[in-house]
Amino acid sequence: MNGAQAEHWAENYLLSQGLKLIARNYRGRFGEIDLIMQDKEVLVFVEVRQRSSSHFGGAAASIDHHKQKKLIRTAQQYLGHLGHTPLCRFDAVLMKDADGRDVVWVKNAFDA
Repeated sequence: MNGAQAEHWAENYLLSQGLKLIARNYRGRFGEIDLIMQDKEVLVFVEVRQRSSSHFGGAAASIDHHKQKKLIRTAQQYLGHLGHTPLCRFDAVLMKDADGRDVVWVKNAFDA
Protein backbone atom coordinates (compact mmCIF):
# COMPACT_ATOMS: atom_id res chain seq x y z
CA MET A 1 0.00 0.00 0.00
CA ASN A 2 1.17 3.50 -0.66
CA GLY A 3 0.56 6.75 1.17
CA ALA A 4 -2.06 7.95 -1.33
CA GLN A 5 -4.19 4.86 -0.67
CA ALA A 6 -3.93 5.36 3.08
CA GLU A 7 -4.90 9.03 2.73
CA HIS A 8 -7.87 8.10 0.51
CA TRP A 9 -9.08 5.55 3.07
CA ALA A 10 -8.60 8.01 5.94
CA GLU A 11 -10.50 10.71 4.04
CA ASN A 12 -13.46 8.39 3.45
CA TYR A 13 -13.37 7.26 7.07
CA LEU A 14 -13.45 10.84 8.39
CA LEU A 15 -16.21 11.80 5.93
CA SER A 16 -18.24 8.88 7.32
CA GLN A 17 -17.69 10.34 10.81
CA GLY A 18 -19.28 13.63 9.75
CA LEU A 19 -16.23 15.73 8.87
CA LYS A 20 -16.12 17.77 5.66
CA LEU A 21 -13.15 17.89 3.31
CA ILE A 22 -11.51 21.29 2.85
CA ALA A 23 -8.21 20.32 1.14
CA ARG A 24 -6.02 17.33 0.29
CA ASN A 25 -2.24 17.36 0.34
CA TYR A 26 -1.85 21.04 1.14
CA ARG A 27 1.75 21.95 0.38
CA GLY A 28 3.41 24.86 2.09
CA ARG A 29 6.93 26.14 2.47
CA PHE A 30 7.58 23.92 5.50
CA GLY A 31 5.91 20.69 4.40
CA GLU A 32 2.61 19.05 3.57
CA ILE A 33 -0.63 18.43 5.44
CA ASP A 34 -2.37 15.25 4.28
CA LEU A 35 -5.95 16.40 4.89
CA ILE A 36 -7.60 19.59 6.06
CA MET A 37 -11.14 18.96 7.25
CA GLN A 38 -13.95 20.70 9.07
CA ASP A 39 -15.43 19.13 12.22
CA LYS A 40 -18.38 21.40 13.03
CA GLU A 41 -16.74 24.73 13.90
CA VAL A 42 -13.20 23.29 14.19
CA LEU A 43 -10.65 23.24 11.36
CA VAL A 44 -8.79 19.93 11.56
CA PHE A 45 -5.29 19.31 10.20
CA VAL A 46 -4.95 15.55 9.71
CA GLU A 47 -1.76 13.51 9.48
CA VAL A 48 -2.30 10.03 8.02
CA ARG A 49 0.18 7.30 8.94
CA GLN A 50 0.28 3.69 7.86
CA ARG A 51 2.77 1.23 9.28
CA SER A 52 2.46 -2.50 8.78
CA SER A 53 4.96 -3.15 11.55
CA SER A 54 5.15 -1.92 15.11
CA HIS A 55 8.97 -1.92 14.97
CA PHE A 56 10.36 1.50 15.84
CA GLY A 57 7.10 2.40 17.62
CA GLY A 58 4.62 2.02 14.76
CA ALA A 59 2.54 4.71 13.08
CA ALA A 60 2.04 6.96 16.11
CA ALA A 61 5.75 7.14 16.93
CA SER A 62 6.49 8.29 13.38
CA ILE A 63 4.83 11.64 14.16
CA ASP A 64 7.81 12.80 16.18
CA HIS A 65 8.60 16.28 17.50
CA HIS A 66 10.30 17.28 14.22
CA LYS A 67 7.28 16.19 12.15
CA GLN A 68 4.90 17.98 14.53
CA LYS A 69 6.90 21.19 14.16
CA LYS A 70 6.70 20.98 10.36
CA LEU A 71 2.94 20.35 10.51
CA ILE A 72 2.41 23.29 12.86
CA ARG A 73 4.39 25.65 10.63
CA THR A 74 2.55 24.47 7.53
CA ALA A 75 -0.81 24.93 9.30
CA GLN A 76 0.21 28.45 10.35
CA GLN A 77 1.03 29.24 6.72
CA TYR A 78 -2.38 27.89 5.63
CA LEU A 79 -4.15 29.94 8.31
CA GLY A 80 -2.31 33.06 7.18
CA HIS A 81 -4.18 32.85 3.87
CA LEU A 82 -7.61 32.71 5.53
CA GLY A 83 -7.70 36.20 6.99
CA HIS A 84 -9.08 34.87 10.28
CA THR A 85 -8.09 32.12 12.71
CA PRO A 86 -10.77 29.52 13.42
CA LEU A 87 -10.61 26.97 16.22
CA CYS A 88 -8.08 24.35 15.12
CA ARG A 89 -6.73 20.98 16.13
CA PHE A 90 -4.26 18.39 14.89
CA ASP A 91 -5.56 14.85 14.46
CA ALA A 92 -3.87 11.66 13.33
CA VAL A 93 -5.37 8.67 11.55
CA LEU A 94 -3.20 5.62 12.15
CA MET A 95 -3.65 2.29 10.38
CA LYS A 96 -1.92 -0.92 9.43
CA ASP A 97 -3.03 -1.17 5.79
CA ALA A 98 -5.22 0.26 3.01
CA ASP A 99 -8.20 -1.74 4.24
CA GLY A 100 -8.20 0.32 7.42
CA ARG A 101 -7.28 -2.55 9.71
CA ASP A 102 -6.52 -1.48 13.25
CA VAL A 103 -7.47 2.11 12.46
CA VAL A 104 -7.12 4.61 15.27
CA TRP A 105 -8.38 8.18 14.96
CA VAL A 106 -6.52 10.32 17.46
CA LYS A 107 -8.22 13.67 18.03
CA ASN A 108 -5.92 16.38 19.36
CA ALA A 109 -2.90 14.18 18.64
CA PHE A 110 -0.62 17.07 19.64
CA ASP A 111 -0.85 20.75 20.48
CA ALA A 112 0.54 23.76 18.66
